[in-house]
Amino acid sequence: MTSIQTGSTICFKPYNLAEALRGLSQAGFENVEIGAVKGFLEHLDPDDLTPQTIGAARRLLDGYGQRVVSMSGHAQVHTPDGLGRLRRVLEAGRELGILVLNSFTGDAETAEERRAFFKNVRLLAAEAQAAGVRLCLETDSNLLPTARDGVRLLDEIGSDWIQINYDSGNVAYYAGAPPEEDIKIALGRIGHVHLKDQRGGQGVLDFPPLGEGELDLRSILDDLRASGFSGPVSLEIEYRNYEYPSFGECVDGARRAKAYWDSLAG
Repeated sequence: MTSIQTGSTICFKPYNLAEALRGLSQAGFENVEIGAVKGFLEHLDPDDLTPQTIGAARRLLDGYGQRVVSMSGHAQVHTPDGLGRLRRVLEAGRELGILVLNSFTGDAETAEERRAFFKNVRLLAAEAQAAGVRLCLETDSNLLPTARDGVRLLDEIGSDWIQINYDSGNVAYYAGAPPEEDIKIALGRIGHVHLKDQRGGQGVLDFPPLGEGELDLRSILDDLRASGFSGPVSLEIEYRNYEYPSFGECVDGARRAKAYWDSLAG
């Protein structure tokens, strides 16, 4: 089995959807992940997913010969607004033909918020299953910083339709853990991957093009291949402190990242 090489629109965070898809196309990506995260990555606005908006996105994708395989709709799952946004992204994604909807767990802290999280995420998982879209929760802060936490959380949720979106850079950034070792705990429970390099260690927001950071990405990809993983592996580049360069430099960064990624397959 082989994974689906994908490029995330977050590589072009400051630019609009048309520019992000054009940049990913110029970098050589035919499969894409679109961000629909309110206030952070609104390449699609989760509060404005009208038929006209979805139709415009489809025309852009068709124009670049691209397929959207996943969407990130990160929202506070335990809140009514967050659940509503994820439902809208799920429906838009179903219409666009995605395989995976990604979210973080949100910032549920109190016992009441945690109860709401588990109730809502199980409800969303059932709706995702009905739509034929896998729901994946990302390694991030709070409830799911590492693979070990993720496996424990999935067991508590108790739905086979939910898996982990493993973000290698986030594990280093939030938990200070080596993702090359951490990912081994979650093999078989991963439905989507954000392939992201990182440099500077815990708390340093610097996710450069692949091969320009400090993570052993070859080891991560080798483990995924050995496990039989066949889902999307999506390139993410998040420049230091979100200070993105010009569009042309973002294209060059994505090209370098893809070339490095391709070299690891040999």
